[in-house]
Amino acid sequence: MNELVVFSHLRWDFVYQRPQQILSRLARRYRVLFVEEPRYAAGDPRAELASPAPNVTVLTPHTPLTAPGFHDDQIPLLQKLVGQALAREHFDDYGVWLYTPMALPLLTKLAPKIVVYDCMDELTAFKAAPRQLVQRENALLRVANVVFCGGPSLYEARRGRHFNVHLFPSSVDRDHFARGGDVAITHPEVKALSRPRLGFFGVLDERLDVDLVAAIAERRPEWEICLVGPVVKIDRATLPRAPNIHYFGQRDYADLPSFLAGWDLAILPFARNEATRCISPTKTLEYMAAGRSIVSTSIGDVERLYGDVVRFADTPDDFVAACEAALVEPEASRSERVAAMRRIVAATSWDETAREMRRVIDVAATRGLTEAARMMLEPSRGRKVPQVAQSSSSAASSCLILGAGPTGLSAAYHYGAGCTVLEREAKVGGWCRSIEDTGFTFDHAGHIMFSDDPYVQDLYRLLLGDNVHWQEREAWIHSKGVYTRYPFQGALHGLPPEVLRECLIGAIEARFGTLARNADAPDGDGADVKDCCADATGVASRESAPADRPQNFEEFIYRTWGAGVAKHFAIPYNRKLWTVPLAEMETSWLGGRVPLPDLEEMIEGALSPVPKPMGPNARFGYPLRGGFQALMNGFLPLLRGELVLQADVEKVSPLLRNVTLKDGRRFHFDTLISTLPLPVLIAAMGDEAPAEIRQAASELRHVSIRCVNLGIARPHLSDKHWIYFPEDTVFHRVFLQGNASPHCNPPGGFGLTCEISYSPWKPLPATGRALVDRCVADCVRVGLLDPSDGLLTWNEVDMPYAYVVYDHGRAERVARIREWLTHFDIILAGRYSEWEYYNSDHAFIAGKKAAEVAQQLGSSQVAAKSA
Repeated sequence: MNELVVFSHLRWDFVYQRPQQILSRLARRYRVLFVEEPRYAAGDPRAELASPAPNVTVLTPHTPLTAPGFHDDQIPLLQKLVGQALAREHFDDYGVWLYTPMALPLLTKLAPKIVVYDCMDELTAFKAAPRQLVQRENALLRVANVVFCGGPSLYEARRGRHFNVHLFPSSVDRDHFARGGDVAITHPEVKALSRPRLGFFGVLDERLDVDLVAAIAERRPEWEICLVGPVVKIDRATLPRAPNIHYFGQRDYADLPSFLAGWDLAILPFARNEATRCISPTKTLEYMAAGRSIVSTSIGDVERLYGDVVRFADTPDDFVAACEAALVEPEASRSERVAAMRRIVAATSWDETAREMRRVIDVAATRGLTEAARMMLEPSRGRKVPQVAQSSSSAASSCLILGAGPTGLSAAYHYGAGCTVLEREAKVGGWCRSIEDTGFTFDHAGHIMFSDDPYVQDLYRLLLGDNVHWQEREAWIHSKGVYTRYPFQGALHGLPPEVLRECLIGAIEARFGTLARNADAPDGDGADVKDCCADATGVASRESAPADRPQNFEEFIYRTWGAGVAKHFAIPYNRKLWTVPLAEMETSWLGGRVPLPDLEEMIEGALSPVPKPMGPNARFGYPLRGGFQALMNGFLPLLRGELVLQADVEKVSPLLRNVTLKDGRRFHFDTLISTLPLPVLIAAMGDEAPAEIRQAASELRHVSIRCVNLGIARPHLSDKHWIYFPEDTVFHRVFLQGNASPHCNPPGGFGLTCEISYSPWKPLPATGRALVDRCVADCVRVGLLDPSDGLLTWNEVDMPYAYVVYDHGRAERVARIREWLTHFDIILAGRYSEWEYYNSDHAFIAGKKAAEVAQQLGSSQVAAKSA
């Protein structure tokens, strides 16, 4: 391989950064054709060629289309222009290198020897990011031989999604920027300013914290703030204006050291938003090469890589204070800092980075294209990989799947080619998605992996490989001021004596009948599972006897565990979780048989501490890296249909057999698998659904969950995994996310999730920071946190549909709706569409069954058409 064809969203003559640094060095070995995004020009499409560096040719396309970047409409024109350039430049032994996944469709007309993806930014988080970017990156990760990542955050987000990912953080042109330590070369425009001078160079876009810059200028009008770089994607009018703020615009790379030489302090005033979550600024090392003191906002990669030599602050007052401290830094501290910076800078260079990248590329090239790349470039050689979603206004699919949660992904995987999945969010997973926040990983409520089904266990291995962390469950309950093991009735030791007495007597009465001195509880026997938290994590009983089925959930509780357990845990906890009167809930979701409590276990658990976890999920799994999202992402390379993200369903027409999205796109189907909440699906059908069907759907009840995620500034809080709270805390359960996997936490931090149920019958007590403060206060009150614990971050995750309520009319309503939908070949699958209590492993099976039904319907339709 002697050439590289590079597709970049950045222009060569833009800010001189990672692409130019790497490719100008790789050009010593390969000829490089650098293809930029097209520019608008009337007339016929044409290619402008330039040679800005030895062995580098830059191709700037000019087309009469206004569609931005590597838009679908531009692809046919660009394919022709690139093909002409390759012929003219005699490129016939080349690899393809992409800086943006949006250019992926261009590869279908090329014949590369290797595909390289250099991921230098989280482009999906940038302002005005193309809506297809997520799915195109998913496809690129299947196709690429090699993935390079420009920072630790980018690397952590992708290392579990590709087999050959390498971390190459931003490096530095040492000699060039070391000149910035010589005040004698100070740029004349900077020299004219008074001192002290604070400086920043780089692109001025949505990543710049303009409010912070304005606040610094206002608080310290005697400081001169120098901002060097182009303004893009934001309105210039939004930039702060003050006599001491100076905008120098974009300057030549050669001039940057002279600006740096005149600054007393270098700053990184980045906003803390989605666009900066994964950035790893090249300029940090460039500042360090000149020996400049640096003050930055708390950008994750900067803290992780250079936390010992950079000061960090986020609020205006703290940032000003950090700058003041840096400006008056004692000589001894300065010397120590400069020496540390020199050691960091000496350990890297763009020359070394390019040399190591070349080694990785050469090794990968000997193995040839990946199978996915061969199938994309040569479709006749095998089945197609999942297609990148296009922007056409109408499409057809033999099977359309609504929702890419665990059920929808499983359905798509098992159905295979010919299906299309529509997902509202920018990534797959549904309520099994994970979010990243300043180094913390949080799930949408707590999720774990456990299943007795061998097929599901095989699926876990297929989806995660060795990216899994197995451990013993530590589930606990906090009540009466103490922590006891879960389940409550099996681990009573440590509770007050009067509580122990009531619980044991209640259990005995539930089995043998009411004692003369206590007639508080309904007479009867227990029910079939011993899960007083009603979350499908109960302990199976060894004793059973036939009995009449309890008529409602409240009666079930009294019959199963007795009045004591009901009073002190099961009733208050379940009222708190379900938000509705428990007598309004039926019991079919709890099982068929009605065993009695295991009195021996209860007594043993009351007399002495229970030494180990109890129950079917006493040992559970969790992805080692990537949160529960990694399990969902594991489906992506296996899908053979089409995945369309950011596809928000507005209307479903069972009569016309089509689905219309809110952006106007329309998808036709032969069969439809819906994982949407059943009331949402029926509402989307409007008047096409009969009044009685709409009425039945509207009467289905559910519970919503608000998760408050807390990133605590302490490396360890507890060995517990989740804790149930039946009493007066705002939350009913806390999931200690930081114990699910050691990679869920950043260094020095620990994440936990407070789950708060709400409904029309139990509104949220607060939102935003007020709810966070309630959660923190309650965590302190129950001893989970210390009043001195700092909060590194917090966020809220809302789950409008979380738990389906099994009221007495649920089964009849769902059956009526399901029967009507079968007339249109619409299949309900999963917790919210079937209105069933499913865990993620049940969801996988539900998706598989739905796919099998859809395939049978498809075969019947084909046979009918043939006849």
